[in-house]
Amino acid sequence: MNEIERQKMEADIVCVGFGPAQAGFLTTLTAAMNNPDGTPALESRVMPGMPLQVLCYERADDIGFGVSGVVTSGRSIRESFPGVDLAKEIPNASDITEEHVLYLFDHVGASNRTFSTRFMDGTFKMMRPFGKKWPNATELPFIPGFLKKEPGLVMSMGQFLSWVGAQLMGSGLVQIWPGTPVTAPLFDGDRVIGVRLADQGVDRKGNPDVAYMPGMDIIAPLTVVADGPVGAVGRALNDRFGLPEGNSQHDWAVGMKAVVELPESCTLKPGTVIHTLGFPEPEIFGFLYVYPDRTASMGIFVPSWWDSPIRTSYRYLQHWMMHPAIWQHIQGGTLRSWGAKSLLESGIRGEPYLCGDGFARIGEGSGSTNVLTNSGVDEAWRTGVILAQAVIEIWKVGGSFRKEELEKAYVARRRTDRQNKELEVARKARDGFQQSFFKGMMGEGFTGLTGGKINLNVKSKPNDKIVRPLDSLVDGKVTAEKLKEAVESCEKEKKPLHDAIMDLRGWPQIPLDGTLLMSQQDALFKGGKVQAAGGFADHVRFISPDLCASCREKTCIELCSAQAIAPGENGVPAFDREKCVHCGVCVWSCSKLKDQPIEQGGIDFEAGSGGLHSNEN
Repeated sequence: MNEIERQKMEADIVCVGFGPAQAGFLTTLTAAMNNPDGTPALESRVMPGMPLQVLCYERADDIGFGVSGVVTSGRSIRESFPGVDLAKEIPNASDITEEHVLYLFDHVGASNRTFSTRFMDGTFKMMRPFGKKWPNATELPFIPGFLKKEPGLVMSMGQFLSWVGAQLMGSGLVQIWPGTPVTAPLFDGDRVIGVRLADQGVDRKGNPDVAYMPGMDIIAPLTVVADGPVGAVGRALNDRFGLPEGNSQHDWAVGMKAVVELPESCTLKPGTVIHTLGFPEPEIFGFLYVYPDRTASMGIFVPSWWDSPIRTSYRYLQHWMMHPAIWQHIQGGTLRSWGAKSLLESGIRGEPYLCGDGFARIGEGSGSTNVLTNSGVDEAWRTGVILAQAVIEIWKVGGSFRKEELEKAYVARRRTDRQNKELEVARKARDGFQQSFFKGMMGEGFTGLTGGKINLNVKSKPNDKIVRPLDSLVDGKVTAEKLKEAVESCEKEKKPLHDAIMDLRGWPQIPLDGTLLMSQQDALFKGGKVQAAGGFADHVRFISPDLCASCREKTCIELCSAQAIAPGENGVPAFDREKCVHCGVCVWSCSKLKDQPIEQGGIDFEAGSGGLHSNEN
């Protein structure tokens, strides 16, 4: 395949991925590309006399692919649009009007409550008179400053990116190509010289088939990598260069999210923000953000430091929705859209090399998430702004994009920026969760209240050192015999194990109504579409079949957002890309590691077409 002749296209800058970081980069860059009289302020080197030639490639079918509600301070985003009332200009956005943090009690008696969690339950029950009364929950009497987002914004990620993207494409200064997966960076030694687009007209294994068309090579002096935590280009750079000494990417989460049309009886105002902890399992956090026009984005986060081998995000989402504190507001509503996304939650400790010869990295995949304030969109945007400022500086003096110049102009800017100081404060904020939910809450509180001066110093561990063996599920509720029967039955029926185990542990069945509460497969087609275009190779590959066969826990199956991974032949999971929503959770959920420059499981997540697309998210 490497011998095949490919078409080449030259550009000044090629960008990979269109999310908040890339949007911030392109917004800042294009604002400086022309003089007031329309002549180029930043003249192209591949097309002299013209402005910079900038190409951006996005895997998803639409630039409004984002699957998330967003609550953000919006500080850096607002700075990029001076004088603009973003809450009025961005569809489905609202200024924050009120914030609540709720501790949810287990009203069904099925979640795993350790001694320390029961202690927290008792403590929060004693606090109920001090906060607004919510059914089976306690509202924190005050919100710590490090968690408070007001004054800020609630937004739909999809609507926000569509709004920014429309302005960028309308300027005529940048080309954004959705539905165009980028499969890999191109190297000349250790210098990145551009990217390769995915081959088309291939079979599911990537072999040339009918109407084969080799992916084009895009050659550029600078490649801007913003393809998120599981993007093919960013992961290829990690594989080649590793991570800086002392850094690791062990902390992840999957966000399982939905957009709901609220019932007419709902009294929540637009701009209401609700964050929850404590239920359905103590380790699972939840959120609800109210948009205008009686819609809301809601969901849960299932983290990598939760040690259970049974990690279903979809059924837990439904149990969270049915908690009385949430259900009182959404009962009678309608599910409009659904989606999922993996989140790199290592923060600055997971920062890769930010630049090298010919490339720079921005956004979540560059370690920009603030794990103390639980925010990442404005932070990702800020990294794009900082890189754009550096690019403008380098281009104006006729410089090149060698590592040394990018270090001085880009990395030095990030290191002295206000945001870097905030990320450093948050560096160890999540450490306690590696040992228990109780210690995690203590550690995050210490870090936040002392500005990072006091932390719980617990070494971060990879997933294979966290996930308990399947046999550990045997206890007073699940006998060894029942566990064996459940495993054999699910393997025979080619379905995940989690529903059977949750039933055994006493979780009630979800009363599916087909409107708000529906099966996982029905949700795939509600308010969005799952599409795997023909002619592309499968993007999920099990690269170590023997490793998969030896794994009993099969966490990739249990946590798969859309049940696209299921039990297969000879112990090796089977992948159905017609169901895959491209959340990438399979990459980090694997409980077996292979020998790589950075720790990685037995699954490769490559460039591919398809996924769940709905800009309501």
